[in-house]
Amino acid sequence: MNRIRFVFATASCLGLLGLPLSGNAAAGSTDWSGDWASSTSLSSAAILLAPAAQVAQTKQTAAICPEPALSQVIRHRVAAGETLEAIATRYDLLPTTLLGFNPALRSGSLSPGTEVQIPPYNGIRVNAPAGATWQDLADTYNVRADVLFEINGCPDAPSVVFVPGVNWSPAGGAAPSASTAQRTVLQGYPLPSVASVTLGYGWQVDPVEGDVEFHSGIDLEAVQGTPISAVGSGVVAFAGEQGSYGNLVVINHPQGLQTRYAQLADIAVQVGQSVNMGDVIGTAGTTGLSYAPHLHFEVRSNSEMGWVAQDPAMYVENLREYNW
Repeated sequence: MNRIRFVFATASCLGLLGLPLSGNAAAGSTDWSGDWASSTSLSSAAILLAPAAQVAQTKQTAAICPEPALSQVIRHRVAAGETLEAIATRYDLLPTTLLGFNPALRSGSLSPGTEVQIPPYNGIRVNAPAGATWQDLADTYNVRADVLFEINGCPDAPSVVFVPGVNWSPAGGAAPSASTAQRTVLQGYPLPSVASVTLGYGWQVDPVEGDVEFHSGIDLEAVQGTPISAVGSGVVAFAGEQGSYGNLVVINHPQGLQTRYAQLADIAVQVGQSVNMGDVIGTAGTTGLSYAPHLHFEVRSNSEMGWVAQDPAMYVENLREYNW
């Protein structure tokens, strides 16, 4: 697992306001080994609340919801010699996030004294279409509805919304999907057979600590020592121990794509080695930030801002059926 962490209030407030629960929050399971859910789910008692009780519950929910992300935006005054990349690094953000929040920066000029809006997390600001629900926005941006609801302060209906974890692009606010050419690059599968996805891509609820975190890849269930294979041809860019990734193999592929295979028990390749689809690059393990043997798998795309994490299901078959 590789993640960005911040703490939210209980996810159950989404259901208490009569809004649709998605994924884990509807499932009500907390089993780390397979299906799992947010640590708090909507109880049958909440569903059966009388109207007066619902109003009281809504007021209580409002009291425990976090401050909206857009209310946490601060302003940074550009100093002489500062670059967009330096400012982004200072606040642990992507430069594209700052471009999305600050249209004046898109011309490429950054003058001393300019005020730059700094959001608390990577993401985009969007105007919700009239009549849109939280589930509509969740489906559009591939983000959990309860996460959207809570990070925006639990309002009854979406208006101007912060969408976490989505990369801004000039084309229309969000990063483009995989091109047809890119989808032909990664045609393999990293395990000997299709496995359960124990932790999906994007903003998720940590099944152990209950925090909401951005998960930059997916975790595939695997027994210790299971062979791990390259999903496409390429060149090994990194092979070794790397912090929370544990034992990590990084492969650069054509079409500006990169795959990462982490939490490995053993590594079977070296930097500079050419690999083909299906070549064994290591074995599944539990090194780094890991609760049980599995494969942490990422797909990243190259951009002016570096290697940006993408949803692996857009590029590799048999990863879309999440086991939630």
